Formats: sequence, structure tokens, C-alpha cells
Amino acid sequence: GLSMDALAVSVGDGLSFKKMRLGGALAIAAAFGIFQAGMPLLGYFLGSMFIEIIAGVDHYIAFALLAFIGGQMLVSGIRGLGGKEKAAETVAEAELSFPKLMLQAVATSIDALVVGVSFVAMGLTAFETAVGVITIGVTTFALSLAGVYLGRKFGVLLGAKAELIGGVILIAIGAKVLIEHLFFA
Repeated sequence: GLSMDALAVSVGDGLSFKKMRLGGALAIAAAFGIFQAGMPLLGYFLGSMFIEIIAGVDHYIAFALLAFIGGQMLVSGIRGLGGKEKAAETVAEAELSFPKLMLQAVATSIDALVVGVSFVAMGLTAFETAVGVITIGVTTFALSLAGVYLGRKFGVLLGAKAELIGGVILIAIGAKVLIEHLFFA
């Protein structure tokens, strides 16, 4: 369940960034896997000291980060719609930067911090927590890697509109996180 946001964002990355090579796909998958595994580990060590603070704002942070990145992608995609040559050039030149990747990794893994705190609340041992953390990281890595290639395949079919779709996906995920926490938590 924790991996689903990372999967959706990696599909959006695959849609949007046409110069994606194996190294880029691996970087996305590794960043998402490491952050998804690292946040519960951090949450486990922090225990319940900060749960009230984190739980109160995690959804706002995730929404803001994803909306910001998605908004940038939308603006870039809209600019690219000026003409077919210009649009194709914009999508072809779009690349995922390290700062954007880190923002995405943090935004999709903030909720995993609370999961780590719940490990403490459930009384899990350090070994049980380690098994959970490794499972979360490996699962997220695999799904994110598949997501990049799935998005890339559809991105080729969608052409210049791919960056717009990727931006909408990121904003939608951020909105989903916010709505779930505000109305269903």
C-alpha cells in the first residue's frame, strides 16, 4: 500500500521525461525505494515523540510538494503545446533533476514515517521492523522501476501531451493524500 503513490509518480515520470534511460529509471526506483524504507525506519527510531506533530501536517507537506512539481510540469507542457515542433522539442528535452527527484521521494514517503511510529505502537521488535522496512523498500523499488517503463511506453504514444498528463497525475496524487487525511482519517 505504501508503494502505490511511488508507483503512480514513477509512471508520471516515465510519461514526462523522454530522455529516460536505464540509469534514470534505476535512480527513480532507488530514490523511492530508499525513502519508502527509510521513513518507517526513521519513524521507528523517533517513536511516538513527534507523532502528533507529523500526523497533523504530513498531508499538507505531501500535497504542497506534489502540487508544486506537478504545476511546473503543467506549465512546461502548456508552453510546449505552442506548435508540434516546439512541443516535441519540449518533451524530448524534459529531464528529471535531482532536486525534483528528492522532492518526489520525500512527498511520496512522508506517510511511511507514521507507519514506522505504528511499528513501535504495535510492539514490533527491531528484527520485525527491519523485515518490514526491507520489504517496503524492495517492493517500492520494483514497482517504481516497472512504473517508469510503463509510463515511458505510454509517453511515446501520447507525444507532447505526456508532460501535461504527468503533471496532472502528480497534482491528483497530492490532492488524494490531502483529501484522505482531511476527510477519511
